[in-house]
Amino acid sequence: MEKIIKGKAFVFDANIDTDQIYPGRFLDLTDPEDVAKHAMEGADPNFVRTVKKGDLIVASTNFGCGSSREHAAVTLKAAGIGAILADSFGRIFYRNAINLGIPAIVCPDIRSSVSKGDLLSVNVASGEIINETTGAILKAQPFSPYVMSILDNGGIKSLVKGQLQEQGLK
Repeated sequence: MEKIIKGKAFVFDANIDTDQIYPGRFLDLTDPEDVAKHAMEGADPNFVRTVKKGDLIVASTNFGCGSSREHAAVTLKAAGIGAILADSFGRIFYRNAINLGIPAIVCPDIRSSVSKGDLLSVNVASGEIINETTGAILKAQPFSPYVMSILDNGGIKSLVKGQLQEQGLK
């Protein structure tokens, strides 16, 4: 995983739930390319037409609240989101994102410090976030070494697979 992620900010308010991130009517889709076409559709129908690989989602409190739908994190990964930065996350969404290898970064007051389209530079290892548009520097809560190892391996499945191989079990 890249330790420095640079991208354009797509900004959302509080309580963006999993149905806004990935509407339930598309749950029968399984191909990541098809799933990606509906990312953030419930909150911003134009999102997939403007987002580029590596761009960032910035949100207020409780991003990913609602159901435990893993599709919400899957669609953001498939859409190429570099990281999600929020004041806080829904608990299950947060773990789903981390387990899929998406940096879900808790940064108090991030929403009030970033505007749509700002260029951000995020140091995943140190938690430093630089708003290159305004010059503001923010500090996110650091990841534990275990969470960093999940992210470094591209997700929990890759991490466990590598550990099993090291032990000669697979």
